Amino acid sequence: MRFLHISDLHIGKRINEFSMIEDQRYILDRILEIADIERVDGVLIAGDVYDKPVPSAEAVQVFDWFLTRLAEQKRMIFVVSGNHDSAERIAFGSQIMKGKNVYVSPVYHGEVSRVELADEYGEIFVYLLPFIKPVMVRHVLEGEEDLPESYSDAVKVVVDRMEVDKRKRNLIVAHQFVTGAGRCDSEEVSVGGMDNVDVEIFDCFDYAALGHIHSPQSIKRETVRYCGTPLKYSFSEAEQEKSVSVVEFREKGQVEITIVPLQPLRDMKKIRGSYLEVTKREFYQDRNTEDYVQIILTDEEDILDGMQKLRVIYPNLMQLVYDNSRTRQNRMVEAVADIEQKSEMELFEEFYELQNNRKMSAEQEEYLVRLIERVRS
Repeated sequence: MRFLHISDLHIGKRINEFSMIEDQRYILDRILEIADIERVDGVLIAGDVYDKPVPSAEAVQVFDWFLTRLAEQKRMIFVVSGNHDSAERIAFGSQIMKGKNVYVSPVYHGEVSRVELADEYGEIFVYLLPFIKPVMVRHVLEGEEDLPESYSDAVKVVVDRMEVDKRKRNLIVAHQFVTGAGRCDSEEVSVGGMDNVDVEIFDCFDYAALGHIHSPQSIKRETVRYCGTPLKYSFSEAEQEKSVSVVEFREKGQVEITIVPLQPLRDMKKIRGSYLEVTKREFYQDRNTEDYVQIILTDEEDILDGMQKLRVIYPNLMQLVYDNSRTRQNRMVEAVADIEQKSEMELFEEFYELQNNRKMSAEQEEYLVRLIERVRS
């Protein structure tokens, strides 16, 4: 059985006041073509369908068109809500849609939706886990002891309550931040890595179709995978190649993953040089000037009305920034001032979180305090 894994569509998103609707409809059309070429049986949509909990009418129409086309292709569809979605709105009409093989995660009230499938190798169980916060699980377990405080504990409780049969083939569609995943600027960041979830929680699944992280990547093993966004949503993603993941289930323990690249209507690029360089015909004549661009000018003096002038050549210019001796000096001054205001403990804690995507334990903090005191003495 073959599945197409996509996530983080963020339909209705705007970047620097540019609407991405046209680009999103175009890339969804390409995904429909890939689903047809790859002859997938089902499509896994791992959360953040929309960019806002209350999406625009236009965004809803685009997703409705996409689901309708998939249903017309006779493909099963599995959808979970993400942190940008309203779980209630995503689940609207879910009971009716089951008749068209469209399975949507309900709001979490203690149980996770499970869909039973079968092929020549036997049963496959697909679990649909919407975005989980600790408060949701504590509400369900109210009155019990040892209520979860962290995201990781909360998701572990939810998965443990599923009573997954490890002898069977199991697939989960989820939208969480798994510890160790690399982030992009376009993602919603939780302070101090509070939303981290341990990857071992998904050990009972043959494949974890994850959403939430915008860069395609696997965590610890190939079959715990973020497929990434179908489009670039920040300039930190400019060098990435976006793709979708095709997942083929064979006998128990045999899962094959194929990465299929996506070509957008308009790419997102960074351009660097002086004003005279980037406006020379020789510089841009072989480029797609319709791409979304960030232009980094190296001129020492600001260009008067630079944004308007450059948009004559690059109509989808999103950002204009300067990199020169003045801006570099300003960045250095700001960085030094920020560092000087922080204690050794604060600086080391920030460094540790940056390296490990989680806070130090109480035992580590105590050790560091003693170490700093020893160094000072």
